[in-house]
Amino acid sequence: MRASIAALLLWLPVAALAQNAESALFRAMDANGDGRISEAEYVAYMSQGFYRLDRNHDGILEQDELPGGHGKPITLQEWQDNLRREFHKLDRHHHGYLTEQELMQPPQ
Repeated sequence: MRASIAALLLWLPVAALAQNAESALFRAMDANGDGRISEAEYVAYMSQGFYRLDRNHDGILEQDELPGGHGKPITLQEWQDNLRREFHKLDRHHHGYLTEQELMQPPQ
């Protein structure tokens, strides 16, 4: 009994940190602060990864810019089209925006 209480007490701060990180991510993505993430907000936020990887700023991630240094080149448009598909998978209620709960669930 004591071991399980101790484990619970150790787990609570970790769970709180994870929840705070998820809430911080949601707030960072919610550019207009309306408490939900639109497709445009999702794509804009998630496109930052593309911009960081695109070292020569030509709008194409070449093989040497891709993680691991291999793979098929991808354009910004293709990247964002993939993000839009991912957004619609996450939007399980099909209401055109993501709630914090939807954002934190793995896509189906």
